Amino acid sequence: MKLISGVTALTLSLATLQGFASNEHAHADAHTLEQQNLMLEKNTDGKGYGPQAPRDLLQKSGTNKRVFNPAPGYKKMNLCNIHVHENAEHKGGDFTTFAGYCDGKGYGTGYKYAGQLTTAEAVKLPDEVCKSDHGSLQVGDTIEIHYVHSSAQVKPGPTLNACLSEADSNPQLRVEAQVFVLVNDAKAAGFSKLTAVGEVGGYQQALNIPANSGKPIQYAGSTTGPTYNEKGSPLQVTWSVRPKVIKVNAASVGEWCKGNVFNEDHAHGVRNLVTNPKLLSNM
Repeated sequence: MKLISGVTALTLSLATLQGFASNEHAHADAHTLEQQNLMLEKNTDGKGYGPQAPRDLLQKSGTNKRVFNPAPGYKKMNLCNIHVHENAEHKGGDFTTFAGYCDGKGYGTGYKYAGQLTTAEAVKLPDEVCKSDHGSLQVGDTIEIHYVHSSAQVKPGPTLNACLSEADSNPQLRVEAQVFVLVNDAKAAGFSKLTAVGEVGGYQQALNIPANSGKPIQYAGSTTGPTYNEKGSPLQVTWSVRPKVIKVNAASVGEWCKGNVFNEDHAHGVRNLVTNPKLLSNM
């Protein structure tokens, strides 16, 4: 048996320690996720919350007893808000790789694009994209875009408050969701075009919601975001989630974050997947 040199032994020791640390981090992540799921169960049990979101799109069953009428198609509603989540909130289609669990507050969790980028597409940009206190985006990152629509007579604006009006504080809500992966390619989809708004047939509309990313998966759910990791969302939302990921020009996302009608300058954290059947609608 050959002796291992001091350098090799040190390398092996570091690798062992890093592996141990990684396992410990994964264990802590799982523990935090379990605790938040338990709190969500406790804080919603028997209190009449309707079906929640996001969900695994392959989990078709749900036993939530609260029902509501599906919202009209988005072309018969007013676009009220567009915002971005870092990683996909939903799981399914082309976004099935778990991103991790990070700080337990919605950042660094969710799901990533499961496909591959070309060598050219994967070249990092010299500048950070949509930088915030929680970090920034870069080439290769996955984002989920929510095109939020309201039955109220409203115009596009900041936050979900833009979806309500003095005349209608309880409108029907619909979210058209699309997942993108950031690439270093000027020929990829441009984010300003994807988020362009205008009036069509008397309705405020997102003019270029993708129509080439698969048949949308629809279900009854709620609003999302990390605020609801441990409590239920009271709002009723008709969801329409496209299963295919589209490549978007990373630089164009950065430019959009520098100024838009929605006052969005960073990607938001995500809510944990809701897996409790009592909090899910039957699809």
